[in-house]
Amino acid sequence: NHSAKAFSTPTKTMHYQDAIESVWHPTSLVACQDPEKISTPESESESKMKLLKELVRYASLAPSSHNTQCWKFEASEDGMSLTILPDLERRCPVVDPDDHHLYISLGCALENLVIAAAAFGLESRVDSTDPENEIHVHFLPASSSTTETTAALFEAIPKRQVSRTEYNGEPLTDEELVVLRRAAMGDGVEALFLVDHESQKVVEDHVTHANSAQIRNTAFVRELLSWIRFGEQESVNSGDGLAGAAMGSPFIPRWIGQIFFMLMFRTTPENDKIRRQIRSSAGTVVFASQKENASQWIEVGRAYERFALQATLLGVRNAMLNQPAEEADERHKFAKAVGLEGKRPDLIVRFGKGGAELPHSLRRPVEDIFVLP
Repeated sequence: NHSAKAFSTPTKTMHYQDAIESVWHPTSLVACQDPEKISTPESESESKMKLLKELVRYASLAPSSHNTQCWKFEASEDGMSLTILPDLERRCPVVDPDDHHLYISLGCALENLVIAAAAFGLESRVDSTDPENEIHVHFLPASSSTTETTAALFEAIPKRQVSRTEYNGEPLTDEELVVLRRAAMGDGVEALFLVDHESQKVVEDHVTHANSAQIRNTAFVRELLSWIRFGEQESVNSGDGLAGAAMGSPFIPRWIGQIFFMLMFRTTPENDKIRRQIRSSAGTVVFASQKENASQWIEVGRAYERFALQATLLGVRNAMLNQPAEEADERHKFAKAVGLEGKRPDLIVRFGKGGAELPHSLRRPVEDIFVLP
């Protein structure tokens, strides 16, 4: 039960913003080049493990479906490798029955990990073809210094967030779109950018249609509700899920939040909100994969995370509109409508500038996801 920890009596009171700062704080590039500035290790083995924990913290700042944080990181005995494991106890079987969002989430975490390792002067050798769908990452001393591009992406990691607000409706420049298209490229991944009015109308129609189907699905609503954190202490205690603050809502007691949610979570107001959000956006990017397997979905996650980090550097916000990708009956119709017939739309992401600044979502402590050898 993912909600048990969230709703238990807190052992220590902490404000939401304090919890955010304890997790999302940046590590300077100067400290990256001198790990002793992060900690004072007792031995070489201790030093390696503390470095791995810092890499895991950066990896865990990746997005995940419903902020489930469906990952674990297992260290090797020599301290030179990490294995990213899917945490299947945190899967969402209703909205993600084939776990494709779960593995996309692992891909996002992997991309953060590789970027952070490079900032710390390490080269990553990645193997995501394991039959158990585990991701093995071996670290070697880098043969060259950190590039400016990697340094910039590293600094963007603790700034990146999914922004579920309305944007200002202004188009991006051609130069900005070129940069984002380049960042979104991946092995076996196609990133289709839709920025004209007609294409955006197609997206709007399919998203609202799929959204209506989800709202009518009581199992979907029940699963979504289990991951919403209405109260401040509830959010801090769990360190996961969809906190009201990160979605622009005030903190309220859970019993009130549940009643309010069940009364207000209706097709018409939710679809009206989606229409406003899409119409305020500069465009939509659809990430599609050529194959339907875990290793391909991991690549989709890596491509999206690079896009999201590059967007952060450009001052461009983004948020998911994945309803057509999640609803099997709608998925193929949507793919055909946007010119991706024969491919699977895995992520649908709106982007734009402006909009209100919202707090980050929380993360669980590294100790909860870091597995020692």
